[in-house]
Amino acid sequence: MKVLYIGGTGEISYACVQAGAAAGQEIAVFNRGHNDEPLPPNVRRITGSVTDDDVYRKLGEERWDAVCQFLAFTTATVERDLEVFSGKTEQYVFISSASAYEKPPRSHVISEDTPLVSPYWGYSRAKAETEERLMQAHGEGRLPVTVVRPSHTYRRRFPSAIINGDHAAWRMRNGKPIVVHGDGTSLWVVTHSDDFAVPFVRLLGNPKALGQAFHITSDDAWTWDQITQAVGAALGVEPRIVHVPSDTLIRYNENWLGPLLGDKSWSVQFDNRKVKSVAGDYTCQIAMPEGMKRLAEHYRHRADDFQPDEQLDALFDRIAAEQAALGGQARN
Repeated sequence: MKVLYIGGTGEISYACVQAGAAAGQEIAVFNRGHNDEPLPPNVRRITGSVTDDDVYRKLGEERWDAVCQFLAFTTATVERDLEVFSGKTEQYVFISSASAYEKPPRSHVISEDTPLVSPYWGYSRAKAETEERLMQAHGEGRLPVTVVRPSHTYRRRFPSAIINGDHAAWRMRNGKPIVVHGDGTSLWVVTHSDDFAVPFVRLLGNPKALGQAFHITSDDAWTWDQITQAVGAALGVEPRIVHVPSDTLIRYNENWLGPLLGDKSWSVQFDNRKVKSVAGDYTCQIAMPEGMKRLAEHYRHRADDFQPDEQLDALFDRIAAEQAALGGQARN
């Protein structure tokens, strides 16, 4: 198979490129070339920016068995892809987001039949609108489309709800409180990108995947307290957790509305039977605590260079202090 990745060096796509190359796929990646990890030796790099229209359109001068679009966030991007890749690929794979599913969910178990309704987050609405446009093009016979919806998928960055993972690690290592939304007991699914890549690669060139949408996640769910504690354990520290209601956090920073009420406040698990029925059965091999240990190894290479956002850091200190004044205490 001849596969083009738009992206190819990100938190999710890098693992997919590696898995595809190991499976014998002929892979090319299109990106700016600013990555600090080597690509497999048999992967071809095409250097350019998605904002350079002339360079981007040259991608359509070749024929591809599959095009994997990891860098599209609006319908405008895929409108150009419809022009560039129509008639030039047997499969166009759009990377959407599981955050596009209805919030609040009617059931904590999410399937592909769950409606795409996101009243809280423009990012998620844009992904859903882009899916709709592509499925329309698929139905018109313009482009054979497959949609993949990752949820919280990690490879080098610690998972977090409202703070950069490196910032959370920095606060833990410096003995500062870590704010966790709600009471820390809502369930969340995190998936290592190496596990995500296994079924993803099997969808490429698979005729049963055409005209379909799939999410790919772990079958396991963990509480946010468990995730936070696992990050601390991987770093060799005891995190000082402060619980704050999501609604209260949004009053402190309205930009947290989307990530919280639009995604991470709600308990969720994912029904992965659909993708398993098409790509074959899989079991995620990297359990969350082990995954956090792997992330810690990546983090240590950049920890000394990290500089926190001082204004944001002060806000977290303020939130923790005001919570303590109400009678709450940071706890391990």
